[in-house]
Amino acid sequence: MHVIITYETGEPIYEQIKSQIRGEILRGSLKAGETLPSIRTLAKELKIGIITAKRAYDDLCAEGFLYSVQGKGVFVAEIGSGTAEGYATGVLKEKFEDVKEFAEMNSISKETIEKIYKEILG
Repeated sequence: MHVIITYETGEPIYEQIKSQIRGEILRGSLKAGETLPSIRTLAKELKIGIITAKRAYDDLCAEGFLYSVQGKGVFVAEIGSGTAEGYATGVLKEKFEDVKEFAEMNSISKETIEKIYKEILG
């Protein structure tokens, strides 16, 4: 597992950790059952607070990408196509909601949005 923290982006550190670990799981770089570094080890390696590392792991456990076994560690969960697709669909829905909000704030019609959408999809 290779996580790189960028302070210039303004994105919270725990979100950066989550997106990179999630990406490695979805790409298959991290396999089901694989052990991740402990929270303390991750915090030490990235030079971040333990609470930040814990937040990233806890959120990924809640999303179904990781699971924790007390006294044993944190592991990559078995990701079915439903979990991956559900995550991707949720992110896509959020992006559409952002577009809708932007369009409403800028008086862009539904027809114009649909036209642009069709152009993008080809």
